[in-house]
Amino acid sequence: MKPFIIAILILNSVVIMAQQKTISRKELLKTVLDQSVKSAEIQEITMAAGQGAPKHLHPCPVLGIIKSGEAVFQIEGQEKVILHTGDAFYEPKNVNILHFDNASAEKPLIFTAIYLKEGSEENIKFIK
Repeated sequence: MKPFIIAILILNSVVIMAQQKTISRKELLKTVLDQSVKSAEIQEITMAAGQGAPKHLHPCPVLGIIKSGEAVFQIEGQEKVILHTGDAFYEPKNVNILHFDNASAEKPLIFTAIYLKEGSEENIKFIK
């Protein structure tokens, strides 16, 4: 009987260790791209406290994630939203971005931008 109990205890500890090592996944963003992607460029961008980006567009789709801080984000034709640390965002190509501003007057905004390129297009174009 003792070997049976020992085997049960060993199996139980193996199950507990396996449960502790599970991988967890959280969906942050799901979007459809309107082009084929041949290359990608990834940048970490820091905006000073209170800084705003000028009205702009991207000649390629951009995916991103807020690393720290909060951003005021608005795509033309849509409502302004506040992006928080850990939030993902999508900027479609050739669509005006009215706001991508640091929402804090005290702290920097840090985010990662992933430019999905079909060719040698620029990352950003400012609108006058």
